[in-house]
Amino acid sequence: MSAWLDAYDRAVAEVALFAAVVILLGGIDDVVMDLVWWRVRDPEPDRLKLPPAPPLPLAIFVPAWDEQAVIGPMLRATLARFDHPDYRLYVGCYPNDPGTIRAARSVAAEDARVRVVVGRQDGPTTKADCLNRLWHALLAEEDGTGRRAAAVVLHDAEDVVDPAALRVFDDQLRDAALVQLPVVPLIDPRRRLVSGHYADEFAEAHRRDLVVRSALGAAVPLAGVGCAIRRDALDRLAAESGAPFEPHSLTEDYELGLRVAALGLPARFVRVRDGARGRLIATRAYFPDTVDTAVRQKARWVTGIALIGWDRTGWGARRHGAEYWMRMRDRRGLLAVLALLAAYLSLVGWGLSTLAHVVTHSDAAPYGIGLRVLLALNGGLLCWRLLARVLHTAAEHDACEGCWAVPRALVSNYIAMLAARRALGRYLKSFAGPPPRWDKTIHRFPDQLPTIP
Repeated sequence: MSAWLDAYDRAVAEVALFAAVVILLGGIDDVVMDLVWWRVRDPEPDRLKLPPAPPLPLAIFVPAWDEQAVIGPMLRATLARFDHPDYRLYVGCYPNDPGTIRAARSVAAEDARVRVVVGRQDGPTTKADCLNRLWHALLAEEDGTGRRAAAVVLHDAEDVVDPAALRVFDDQLRDAALVQLPVVPLIDPRRRLVSGHYADEFAEAHRRDLVVRSALGAAVPLAGVGCAIRRDALDRLAAESGAPFEPHSLTEDYELGLRVAALGLPARFVRVRDGARGRLIATRAYFPDTVDTAVRQKARWVTGIALIGWDRTGWGARRHGAEYWMRMRDRRGLLAVLALLAAYLSLVGWGLSTLAHVVTHSDAAPYGIGLRVLLALNGGLLCWRLLARVLHTAAEHDACEGCWAVPRALVSNYIAMLAARRALGRYLKSFAGPPPRWDKTIHRFPDQLPTIP
């Protein structure tokens, strides 16, 4: 019995060592990111001040599949909130989705700025395929009217847009080919743990990570909402393959940012404030608020970015150290999940080992100094990471939500592990399975819109 227990202890120690080394490397990576952010971050302007200039004509693309519950309120709110004199809304629908078509057309009948584009192919295909249909509809309308859009703005059917967003795009697109504004998830207080963990992650990503990427000149991956792409960039992408969006991609927004960077065109992540109380100009929306829907969404992200996306985009053609670093961060998710799983297994293993030694009245062999040092370092890095997350969430939301970020870190880890398993399964099926399809979740639109200070 003693020999078996000793072997078990050694196995637990090996699993713990693997987890500790990987987590240490990830923790150091995050600390470096924090320090670079502190160095490159710029003070956010308290008030939006734009120079007078003729407004750019803009086209707003809203792909919609099975969105009859939200597309009507979203379009009406968008039309009421946007402060810009020259834009058109293009809503992409499928012929086998009559509810969404009916809801979108009811708004189009009220406002001439809305165009409803119904494709020929039944849905769902992919979001990128729907966006390409909107692109071709835009070209056809331009041929007929002579009005040429200077840029395309992307939004989803559940988005709450910021009134000043188009004015920011109008200003920034004059010397940048791609502009991304922050995304701020809305938190449902009834399901604060799941819906709120998106707020924590986006607070770090859109207050720190994208700021660093933009400052270092690395590609700025799009979030798919609250972003604008200049017309010349889209024309060049379309010239390569017939349409600007990759129809077989699960994360066409992420890839679009990389492809624009590969053209050598400038991209920018912009954080600016407006209003009497300095409202952050950002896109706000409810994200999935159940474990199942969150896992489905994040599995699509992992599959599209860390697996299939890696196959599709590689490490980029440019020899750019910051670019390699950022793509490594994008793709380390599966390894990080494996390390988390190993860490949790080693905790359970230690508990069972302690119980076994109590029952057998034996002493466990002491763990080596190297493992103890690693665990101590990881404990310090964990405290650093939680503090950073609390501060970013508190800055983006409030102090109460910042405190909630600590227990939500466990929820985030749990969802990440389930999503990684689902993503790996989808990736393996993609080698012999059918083309990818739009694996979307049910969306909701706020009953009461966020106030505009």
